[in-house]
Amino acid sequence: MLTGEIGEEVSRCIRVFSERAEVEVVELSIQADHVHLLALVPPKLSISDYVGIIKGRTAINILNKFRKLKKKPYWDNHFWSKGYCVDTAGLDAMIRKYVQYQDVQEKRQEQLKLF
Repeated sequence: MLTGEIGEEVSRCIRVFSERAEVEVVELSIQADHVHLLALVPPKLSISDYVGIIKGRTAINILNKFRKLKKKPYWDNHFWSKGYCVDTAGLDAMIRKYVQYQDVQEKRQEQLKLF
């Protein structure tokens, strides 16, 4: 679902809305059905508010730009699932590599499907 134009737009939205919230996107990997995001969130912004901004504004933008998605009856006009997973960590090189690795793995899976 988050592939092609939709995935590109999700990536663009996350970066734009993060910048507006003064959040630095360190790593971002858009998978077919979920997103890996490593971000530096300033202390003045709660994580739940940040995720709400990203999920809410991105959903509005995507559903307006790709109107055909609203016709999916099982979505009930929702783009994202209700939950999310957050973990706090120091800026660890291992975490960055993990997020980058997810993108590499996704591309490998896509290539295997071609054969």
